[in-house]
Amino acid sequence: MRRPRLRAIYHRHFRESRRERLFLASLAFFVSFGTIRLITHAIRAGVGPFHDLHAGQTHIHHSVWGILLLLLVGYGWLVQVGTGEGRSHRVMARLTAIFYGVGAALTLDEFALWLHLRDVYWEREGRASVDAMFLFGAVISAGFWGGRFWGAIGREVRRWFRPRPRP
Repeated sequence: MRRPRLRAIYHRHFRESRRERLFLASLAFFVSFGTIRLITHAIRAGVGPFHDLHAGQTHIHHSVWGILLLLLVGYGWLVQVGTGEGRSHRVMARLTAIFYGVGAALTLDEFALWLHLRDVYWEREGRASVDAMFLFGAVISAGFWGGRFWGAIGREVRRWFRPRPRP
């Protein structure tokens, strides 16, 4: 009985495809940004199965994958795949929005590399301001586009834990 209520809350708050896509892209950006940071720290610490990717002597930065994702999504949107408009299927609209958020996170996480044209990822200028700006931007974006939805979810979850009157 609880899942249908959560689904109803979701559909009530995201009836409009554009609003849903903005929310999903923001959420994907935030989750991806945190995940990327965790993985890069694990690589640097030599923890887990993660490692840098190289093609010969060239280190392939994760921004490369982000740029490719952004190009793919952008092309899809140009040909009206995943836009949520016209004949575009809603599932594709959701997937392209998520891929856009992931691609943006992969790309913007290495913004300092673009700025300095050298790898400053672990140096002061490559971390502090970029981390704060994009993490804050993702949180604000997810809250702005999905704030009413998250509030409704919170009220519903609290309702689950309230004592129910006995008949």
